[in-house]
Amino acid sequence: MARYIGPVFRLYRREGTDLDITDKWLRKAREGSRTQRIPGQHGAGKMKKPTGYSLQLREKQKVKRIYGVLEKQFHRYFERAESKKGVTGHNLLQFLEQRLDNVIYRLGFSTSRRTARQMVAHGHILVNGKKVDIPSFQVKPGSVIELKAKMKENAQVKEAIERGKLLPKWLTLDAAAAKGQVLSLPMREDINLEINEQLIVELYSK
Repeated sequence: MARYIGPVFRLYRREGTDLDITDKWLRKAREGSRTQRIPGQHGAGKMKKPTGYSLQLREKQKVKRIYGVLEKQFHRYFERAESKKGVTGHNLLQFLEQRLDNVIYRLGFSTSRRTARQMVAHGHILVNGKKVDIPSFQVKPGSVIELKAKMKENAQVKEAIERGKLLPKWLTLDAAAAKGQVLSLPMREDINLEINEQLIVELYSK
């Protein structure tokens, strides 16, 4: 299971936007002056005017980092999106949203996608009553996602559920039972992230 294991805060600084990948202690750190420049020895220097290619590349990197996907896997998602009927960019985001770790995060069972990925990998999640430990598992309409009994008593999970989160229209949640269900495939308007997926399509179309 390939995953990024480097400094998380560095990714936030590089993209200059909220990647939804950090927990509380890093959210507070964002207020520091270091967050205003990109990482590296030249980060404090004057930024060059971005080119069309650099904008496309940065958008791809941003989306990869939001969902915690590495390059090869991300490219496979794009190929699937391109071969599916419909708008390629929308299809790409739909596949990413259907990842089990993302659904756990969207349901509010975790405070970040990184934590959700760990929960899945450690076998704490049931899909339609069966354990699934693959973070990239694609949920489908009708899928029921539930925490294992032991995880329902976890203090951090309880806090995350109690805190609540704006639930997208394609999901439903029974907070008391720590159980959610996929009502439909996610539509583009349901994905409340600042993403210009067309830039990614243009990058891969070169």
